[in-house]
Amino acid sequence: MLRLVHSMQKISRAKVLRGISLEKVKDKQLFSSKTINDIGQPAPVTHPELLKYGEITPGITVEEYISRRNKLIELLPEKGLAIIASAPVKMMTDVVPYTFRQDADYAYITGCQQPGGIAVLCRGWGLCMFMPEAKPQDVQWQGQIAGVNAALETFKADKAFPLSRLSEILPEMIRESSSLFHNIYTATPAYTNLDAYKKAASKSEVKDLSSYTHELRWVKSPAELVLMRESASIACQALLQTMMYSNVYPHERILSAKIEYECRIRGAQRMAFNPVVGGGSNGSIIHYSRNDRKIMEQDLVLMDIGCELHGYVSDLTRTWPPSGRFSSAQEEVYDLILQTNKKCMELCRPGTTIREIHRYSVDMLLKGFKEIGLLKGGRSNSLSYHQLNPTSIGHYLGMDVHDCSSVSYDRVLEPGVVITIEPGVYIPDDFDCPDRYRGTGIRIEDEVLITETGHEVLTGSMPKEIKHIEALLNNYSSGVQELNSDARVALS
Repeated sequence: MLRLVHSMQKISRAKVLRGISLEKVKDKQLFSSKTINDIGQPAPVTHPELLKYGEITPGITVEEYISRRNKLIELLPEKGLAIIASAPVKMMTDVVPYTFRQDADYAYITGCQQPGGIAVLCRGWGLCMFMPEAKPQDVQWQGQIAGVNAALETFKADKAFPLSRLSEILPEMIRESSSLFHNIYTATPAYTNLDAYKKAASKSEVKDLSSYTHELRWVKSPAELVLMRESASIACQALLQTMMYSNVYPHERILSAKIEYECRIRGAQRMAFNPVVGGGSNGSIIHYSRNDRKIMEQDLVLMDIGCELHGYVSDLTRTWPPSGRFSSAQEEVYDLILQTNKKCMELCRPGTTIREIHRYSVDMLLKGFKEIGLLKGGRSNSLSYHQLNPTSIGHYLGMDVHDCSSVSYDRVLEPGVVITIEPGVYIPDDFDCPDRYRGTGIRIEDEVLITETGHEVLTGSMPKEIKHIEALLNNYSSGVQELNSDARVALS
């Protein structure tokens, strides 16, 4: 009997292996007994649940990365040379690093998610990557990293060398060029201390590369838009769960923890920025980050959040009363912001600009603030308005939260560009206005993709109508589990 069971197990195992082998052949990943090497980041062989065969990073293929590099080289002057260093590691203490996030330009061109590398591009060399060399002790403490082999085999660089050879090879490349461009935000002494670089800089031949890289990144490819839609979807689902949680757990730090948890369990690698969770008057602080106060029963809470999915970020804001009911004054101001949000989104289409939409929002809010008595008449209106809302109506969105910052807000929008629409009002406690409005912050922010025929709201699943928010909060709160007694004591 045991022999029969053992025989059946062997047959079953053979079928499974044969199925795996056939599936791998189908996906062009031939079955092999060769040891799978870790390159320091997900790859199709080590993380098949994340990457398909032919992708360098999840959702982005080898072909798309090569196309990006070729387009960048074409944009450069005939003898132009571009240097893009990876982001530096930032330290929390002498031995403890902060969580690493790759520079968007370096990631966009190479797909490498690790520190220490320098990418160089020009017509004669294509993409040349200089890669760090891991010492055994580094691997023991920090794990494997991508080296020269990974640069050639995984990232598909045209040429690759150890970083130790940079001082030998790069000066000659610089001398052969007539103009030099680099990422000024990740500039490193590894190349800026080279005599050839210093000589080019002294002749004013060194310029910022962002005017070229941001031009490429501004319009998103279909593959990038898939990731941006998913990032927005994760953020919407997470914020919805957090809203429904807020009636029973009205504390800024708990809601901050909740939103991060909900984003990460849905696949996000990290938050796009530290969540803004402003209860009451804290909502009037535009980039509030302390998140350390209890939210009072009569207060609104403003949450500005976003997450990052495989290099692409989301960004949205909702404001609501955890108690489940807007006061009449809160409803009055909220409705003005909501109508401005909706009217500005109607303007989102090819041919318009963020600047034009911003001017429209200022006119609409200025008129509304006067009508409800938040602003008085007179010459000081512009100054007072700026106190209530010093922000732009929106910004570009993509691999960074304020994406492609070198692209002007006067640039005519094109299909494939993603922007935010985020009207708001931030009323300090001491602002000269009726008492009922003081200490109030309200913002409603959505992500909008410009399409051929108009726009698509990527965060459209997130409720923002007053009646929908109140119904959601009042119908759900009874289903949330009560805090245990120890937690109640901790929060009191």
